Amino acid sequence: MPEVSLDFPRAWVEFVNPADEDEVLKCDLTWLTSSFTCIFGSGCAGIYADSPDVGCCTLGAHFADKEDERRVEAFVEQLTPEHWQHHPGRKVKKRDWVEKDEDGERKTRMHEVDGQRSCVFANRADFAPPSGGGGAGCALHGLALDQGRNPLETKPDVCWQLPIRRTFREVERMDGTSYVEVTITEYDRRGWGPGGHDLDWYCSGNTEAHVGVEPVYVTNEAELVALMGRKGYDALVLHCEAHLRSRSALALHPADPR
Repeated sequence: MPEVSLDFPRAWVEFVNPADEDEVLKCDLTWLTSSFTCIFGSGCAGIYADSPDVGCCTLGAHFADKEDERRVEAFVEQLTPEHWQHHPGRKVKKRDWVEKDEDGERKTRMHEVDGQRSCVFANRADFAPPSGGGGAGCALHGLALDQGRNPLETKPDVCWQLPIRRTFREVERMDGTSYVEVTITEYDRRGWGPGGHDLDWYCSGNTEAHVGVEPVYVTNEAELVALMGRKGYDALVLHCEAHLRSRSALALHPADPR
């Protein structure tokens, strides 16, 4: 059973953010304690069958805001042909890596090689720089590893967050007070919009990707800290540990091994 249904019972926890009393963190314990792990290069089939080697880096990444784009730009300027297969071979210009979609939203540029489309930063399997290394993968990700950084520093927000999804909602209580609800959950097919159902393969609910040794809240600590703050994450760890001790079979992610 490679991919499970999108709808199944989930265990949730809500708690006030220790760093902000006006914010409530709503966390999907079923997802965060699951055994999902990224299997890019180790069985990932890619979201489109005609571009199997580029994982989910097929459509280009939309920038969250101007700050996100500026942060990425600073690292793009540090890329060399040793890191980036599609480097223009001269001083990089914005048009080399940024474009607008049909709605005018800014995103990383698309690139096509032998009919396979991808983000322009997606190096292909045949990438072989003279200094050695290479192979398939994100040029910005490789730059981060070379510099001893976490890739969330160099990549667009959407790239390092996937497949974790964070949403915000203003909630008004019956007494007229309100708070911001921050939800941390699984970025399943529906997170991509209506087109998500047309993807040929997707990882988060796929049994092939639920092979991690540690649960998501451990392997994605850096990402979760960036999304909810250190104090929020430390509180989440306590809830996840309690859930792991007490959860029943109904609270398991259905893609997890039984």
